[in-house]
Amino acid sequence: MKYLILFFVFNLFSPPGPPVTVEWQIEKSQDLGLLDLNSPKSISFPFKNITEEPITVDNVRTTCGCTAPNWDFAPILPGEIGKIDIEYDAKKPGYFYKKIKVFFSGQRRAEILVIEGEVKI
Repeated sequence: MKYLILFFVFNLFSPPGPPVTVEWQIEKSQDLGLLDLNSPKSISFPFKNITEEPITVDNVRTTCGCTAPNWDFAPILPGEIGKIDIEYDAKKPGYFYKKIKVFFSGQRRAEILVIEGEVKI
């Protein structure tokens, strides 16, 4: 019982989570389906700035060289839509699962995007 009380006390005084700055317009995890070998596939991840201030995409990191991000460096004003384009270069046959980390201004924690699919021979 005392552990339960301590749990609630610590949660009561713990700092809130990071502020939410964007609202993704599609699911953050996308299945690209069956891809042809050596045929790149692109997908856009649109997002809306839901803050009162302009935000920027500070950085986008991928887990390998087969996944290339592209984004606009201009500030996204409150209420406006921005996007991050991801191109997957299907050079290896088989299943793939790639994480993309997106860092927005004012956020220390990355937003995680996922693409997955299968490259056929």
